[in-house]
Amino acid sequence: MENEPIRQHIHSLEDELRAEEEKIQGIIEDIEELDNLLSPDARELLEDLRPLTVADDVYEEMEEKATLGDQLADRIAMIAGSWGFILSFMMLMLIWVTYNAVARDSAFDPYPFILLNLALSTLAALQAPVILMSQNRQADIDRAQARNDYEVNLKAELEIADLHRKIDHLLILMQERHQADKS
Repeated sequence: MENEPIRQHIHSLEDELRAEEEKIQGIIEDIEELDNLLSPDARELLEDLRPLTVADDVYEEMEEKATLGDQLADRIAMIAGSWGFILSFMMLMLIWVTYNAVARDSAFDPYPFILLNLALSTLAALQAPVILMSQNRQADIDRAQARNDYEVNLKAELEIADLHRKIDHLLILMQERHQADKS
């Protein structure tokens, strides 16, 4: 009679253990079901991710691969897209127009400022493709970074799932050992 509360407690623990085992079995079945849904490419990616550290400095890698033209395009885009360039260019245009408007007879580009128009058109014609090249390179870097982020997140997700399985396994072992010690 005095052992009855202990037996009830043991039965309660056994019921909890069975419930946990059913949960684990359900998780395993879900994982197997999901694994069957994976495409061969996804399986290959998972296999590739398993043993690797996937966090990379994508920007540094892309900078190492950058050609001289890529670096030049980036530098020109950086300068042309700055307030310093815009303000300097506006000052140059203001000086150009003011000088040529005031010095009528000795003006090197009298009104309607055809030489200024040619200079601005040439600058726009050269600057636009260079900026587009820089933007394309930045888009490539962004795509590579997004791919790396995806791989890192996927790897972390897999590692967390693996840790959950290990912890669940350890909990089961501890409960079995605890039951064996009580017997």
